[in-house]
Amino acid sequence: MRTLTLILLALLATLQYHLWWGKNGLAEYHEAAANVARQLTDNERLVERNALLYREIKDLNQGLAAVEELARNDLGMIKPGETFYRVIPDDDGLKP
Repeated sequence: MRTLTLILLALLATLQYHLWWGKNGLAEYHEAAANVARQLTDNERLVERNALLYREIKDLNQGLAAVEELARNDLGMIKPGETFYRVIPDDDGLKP
C-alpha cells in the first residue's frame, strides 16, 4: 500500500509540473492570452485608422471642398485676392 501511495504521489507531482510549467501549460496559456488581448487592442486601433482614411478618401473623391482644405492647410495655398495672416503664439504657449 505504501508503494502505491508513493507511486501516485510521484505521478501527481509529475502531472502538476507539466500542468504549470510544461509545454502548453498554464504559464504559456497566460502568455498567449496576454498576446491575444494586445493584438485585439492593436486591431481596434488600426480599424479606427482605416475608417478615418476611408472617410478622407471618400471625401476627396466626392468634392472639391476637401481638396481645397488640404491645399490650404498642408500646402499653404490661398485664393487670388485673399490675404494670408499667420498668428505666431508667444513663447509661453498662451494664445494672443
